[in-house]
Order: sequence, then C-alpha cells, then structure tokens
Amino acid sequence: MNKVSAFFEKEKVAGYVLITPFLIGLFVFTLYPFFHSLHLSFTQYDVLTPAKWIGNANYVRMFTDDKLFWKAFFNSFKFALIEVPLKLSFSLFVAVLLSRESKLMPFFRASFYIPSLMGGSVAVALMWKQLFAYKGVINQLLALVGIEGVKWLTYPGTAMGVLIALGVWQFGSSMLIFLAAIRNIPASYHEAAIVDGASSVRRFFAIVLPMLTPTILFNLINQIIGSLQVFNSGFLITEGKPLNSTLFYNVYVYNRAFTYHEMGYASAMAWFMLLVIALLTALVFKSSNSWVYYETDRR
Repeated sequence: MNKVSAFFEKEKVAGYVLITPFLIGLFVFTLYPFFHSLHLSFTQYDVLTPAKWIGNANYVRMFTDDKLFWKAFFNSFKFALIEVPLKLSFSLFVAVLLSRESKLMPFFRASFYIPSLMGGSVAVALMWKQLFAYKGVINQLLALVGIEGVKWLTYPGTAMGVLIALGVWQFGSSMLIFLAAIRNIPASYHEAAIVDGASSVRRFFAIVLPMLTPTILFNLINQIIGSLQVFNSGFLITEGKPLNSTLFYNVYVYNRAFTYHEMGYASAMAWFMLLVIALLTALVFKSSNSWVYYETDRR
C-alpha cells in the first residue's frame, strides 16, 4: 500500500513540475499585466517616472474631454458593424459551396483558407496597401477597361472600405468551422426532405441554417471580438488617415501609450473597451435563447 501511495505521490510531483512553466507564464505574462493595467488606469504614468494616483481622472477625461476617443470608438464600431455581417455571410456562402463532393474541393478549401493562415500580418497589410495605392494593381486593372484610377487610401469612404475588404478577405477560419458543421448534419435529414419534395433552397433554410445556429453564434462572437480589436490594417495601411476616418480604437490606444507615453490613460481606454466587448458578448449570448437551435431542444 505504501508503494502505491509513493507511486501516486511521484505522479503528483511530476504533474506539478510539468505544469510549472505554464503557471509561470500565466501569472507573469497574463494575470500580472492584466491586473497591473487596471491599477495603471487610475494613475498618471509615462514609464520614465513613478505612477501617480489620480483616481478616475483618466476616465473623466476619456468621456468628456477627448474628442478623438469617441472618433476612434465609433470608427471601430462602424468597421465591426459592416465587416462582421459581410464576413459571416460570405464565409457561410463559401462553406455551403465547398460542402459538395468533388475531386477539386480539397484544393479549393485550402486555397480559401490560406489568407486566414497569414492572418493580420504586417506582410499582408503592406501588400494590401500596395494593391490599393494610386499606382497600384487595382487602379492598373481599372485603367485596362478605361476607368480612371481612384485614390482609395485618400478619401474617408474608400479608405474604410479597403480595410473592411481586407477583413472580409480573411474569412477562411470561419468558413472551415461552418464547413465542418455542415458536413456534420445527418444525411437522413436531407433524404427525408428530398422525399417530401423540398428544393435545395428550402432544405438550406429549413434544415441547414437552423442546425448551424450554434456555429453562427460561435463565429459571430469571435468576429465581434476580433473586429473591435482591429489594429494592423488601420496602423500599417492608412495610419488612421484620412481625417482620422480609419483611426481605430486600438490604434489610438497604441498612440496614447507609445507615442505620447500616457500609459495610464491608454490602460483606462483598454479597460473600457474590455467592458464594452464583455457587454456585447453577454447581450449576444442572451439573445441566442431566441434564435439558436440546439439538437437537444427537440428532446
């Protein structure tokens, strides 16, 4: 019995040793910075001098005195309001097309997923900037059909559209999740509907779409969080220009923290956005009771 106890004690020690690097990383690189930023949000801190406690002054300034704060906030929401539905719809549409059996389908699935593998990298952002430059590839293609080039990154409306297009283009991850969910729908459902004379469109709205609502909820939440945290495209492609029309919230937080060295104020901004995202996520979860269908609901 003692040998058995000793064996399990050794197993426990080995387990603790193996998870120690993770725990160190969790506390040092996640939990400590997380709560330290909350403390900094109530201070005036420029990195070079010790933090000075100023109470809620950063939040008062943020809501009452900083006009660029609201500009950046609404820019991010405008981006999310347009990009999320487009990306969600497009990824679902492509997933439905790729759910059909064909020898070329694996190639198409990999091709559509490649942009998401590159993600919001610096290289992709710089490539996108070159594509939509005044003398870029897009305007050169338009010139071939007699259309005058557009200053895509100079006008507020088109500049935001370029960044939204980049976000929608990276739809591969959502598409693969939708594709997996579609292929998981029992074939017997479709067979029964075909026997009843249902068309493919009718089967999509009566079978596929209801069965996909949990996946839609998952992708919706991920895309809302991701779109409100957009940074690379606004920072590298447009730098918030023109006229601050693409000054996204995270870009403004970065500017306050690393350009103006207002770490306390930037921390307050970051915590405000965290609370906004948490509230939106809670509202989406709350609304899901009325539109998300789970297979267990029919039992």
